[in-house]
Amino acid sequence: MEWLNYHHLLYFWVVAREGSIVKATEVLNLTQPTISAQIQSLEESLGEKLFDRVGRRLVLTEAGRTTYRYAEEIFGLGRELRDTLKGRPTGRPARFRVGVADVVPKLIAYRILRPAFELAEPPEIVLREDHPQNLLAQLAVHELDLVIADAPIAAGLKVRAFHHLLGESGVSFFATPKLAATLRKGFPRSLEGAPVLLPAVATELRRGLDLWLDRLDLRPRVVAEFDDSALMKVFGYAGIGAFPASTVIEKEICEQYGLKVIGRIEEIRERYYAISSERKLTHPAVVAITEGARSNVFAEA
Repeated sequence: MEWLNYHHLLYFWVVAREGSIVKATEVLNLTQPTISAQIQSLEESLGEKLFDRVGRRLVLTEAGRTTYRYAEEIFGLGRELRDTLKGRPTGRPARFRVGVADVVPKLIAYRILRPAFELAEPPEIVLREDHPQNLLAQLAVHELDLVIADAPIAAGLKVRAFHHLLGESGVSFFATPKLAATLRKGFPRSLEGAPVLLPAVATELRRGLDLWLDRLDLRPRVVAEFDDSALMKVFGYAGIGAFPASTVIEKEICEQYGLKVIGRIEEIRERYYAISSERKLTHPAVVAITEGARSNVFAEA
């Protein structure tokens, strides 16, 4: 069995935190050669280089940043253990790590997650945004407690996790007041040849829109496609074209960007899921998020 040398990890952590071996010598009361040798031993045991030297500075490598995150957790828990056993308040809320799929609109992610911030004893929430498959891989190794996504777990994906439907929404089209005035009448036929902004092809929303447009034999003029829904809204605000978004955030979009609703499409349904390693949800933050989404965010939809 391979064991991690926590003394070596401690020296690495202090150097990374202080920014140099010179400063770390003052904290650890050790010589530079000793610290350098211990870090080299840690790198050899992990099989990864943890620092790059840039001029006179030490810069963490990608493996170094990952190691530092774990070291922060490990030594933070050690401090908390000492404080708990000595009857001192830890002053540290529990950590709750959430991954948000990069295709989930940020306004919807905020509304879904808001109940976790409103708990009587809210956790320290760590948010990460990434591709859904990357987030599920992190969930599988317990680097995340929850993933918010726009699709359930794909069949055949070898991840022990469970998806829980939070709710669904229809889709609305938005535009500047000037453009909306020309497109509102006769919607959705008014989209024929009209300038539109669309989400990227790989998204659930885009697949639904393409099928809907084909069914109605509509051919809008696609001006641009976006991976980031927030960026799409900015371009819509600039009057570049009309764009789709979830009906449940109509009010926020109109108020934030000064836009108008052209029309609504109930046939297209956007669904959002909480994905966790729990079949039965028990974590207070996860329970608050799922109950809040179903009773508030998506209740009318």
